[in-house]
Amino acid sequence: MNTQIDNIINHPKYKRYYSKIQEHEKGRSSCKHDMFHFLDVARIAYILNFEDDLSIPKNLIYATALLHDIGRFEQYERGIDHEISSASLCLEILQDTGFTENEIRQIQTAIINHRNMDIKDEKNLSGIIYRADKASRPCHSCLVQDVCNWPIEKQNLMINY
Repeated sequence: MNTQIDNIINHPKYKRYYSKIQEHEKGRSSCKHDMFHFLDVARIAYILNFEDDLSIPKNLIYATALLHDIGRFEQYERGIDHEISSASLCLEILQDTGFTENEIRQIQTAIINHRNMDIKDEKNLSGIIYRADKASRPCHSCLVQDVCNWPIEKQNLMINY
């Protein structure tokens, strides 16, 4: 059992932010920013960590994945890019759950860059979170693919392994 990760998802602010996201996405039919997405990103990133022989600690990968979209509600409410908001909102949660300053910097950097295509091939936490976030969407089996607002070239229409 990883107490740090459990403490993140049980942190009062995490719960509040997560609840706000769920409220905003109540009517959303696909690509929700929910625990399924967060855990898919974590698990894919953890696999990429092994495939790239990076030795990034599992708790850093899971913490980053759980927090990478946590500011999404601020994008809905105030138009703030969610990667910026998420990197800011995660600070207190990470401090409260025992992450070091160096770990927090790594996590915040990966969160800020999870939509930055320039880092997609980097062999570090930022690179694997970027790739995992993009790979986590099962477009090939989506029931509302015909109304998706993602450009066809960004959709995951094949299983890549």
